[in-house]
Amino acid sequence: MAGSIMASIPALKELSADIRRRMDQAVAGFQSNLASTRTGRASAHMLDSVKIDYYGTPTPIAQVAQVSAPEPQLILIQPWDPSIATEIDKALRTSDLGFNPQSDGKVIRVPVPPMTEERRREVVKHVHKVLEDHRTSIRNVRRDGNDALKKLAKEKKISEDEEKRALEEVQKMTDEEIRRMEDLSRRKEAEVMQV
Repeated sequence: MAGSIMASIPALKELSADIRRRMDQAVAGFQSNLASTRTGRASAHMLDSVKIDYYGTPTPIAQVAQVSAPEPQLILIQPWDPSIATEIDKALRTSDLGFNPQSDGKVIRVPVPPMTEERRREVVKHVHKVLEDHRTSIRNVRRDGNDALKKLAKEKKISEDEEKRALEEVQKMTDEEIRRMEDLSRRKEAEVMQV
């Protein structure tokens, strides 16, 4: 942030960086969650939540196979080790994604059926819930930052004016990050509702 009050005060530099890092992590988590949210189009990220038992370890499909979406309604999975194709097929069938994969032993084709209106509304509700969860995590970071600022002021490491300006800056960071997530959510919602 240009003109950051907190970055110019030595006692607050580290706190400012920590708050920024934690808020950015929350936004990045929200973005990755949106990427794996199903829309009407096929995407390799749709399978991010599906894990297979690979030698006793739950492993994401993308780590044991090449996952691509060559067509808008098809996901193609090419396992590097063909012997795990049946394991991938089983994991996809038991997942709650509603896919019906077709395997020829080497390649697994996952047709992505078009979403119904009802399913689209459910996905939008899910996006809103995820947004609210991540808003809460941003607010928790703000609360932690504010508590740290109040503690520094109480210990006389920063002045009351510096505390007041720093609290305003933390609020500004919070508002910016929440606005960023709301914009991402709106774009995702439009993408989901598009037929």
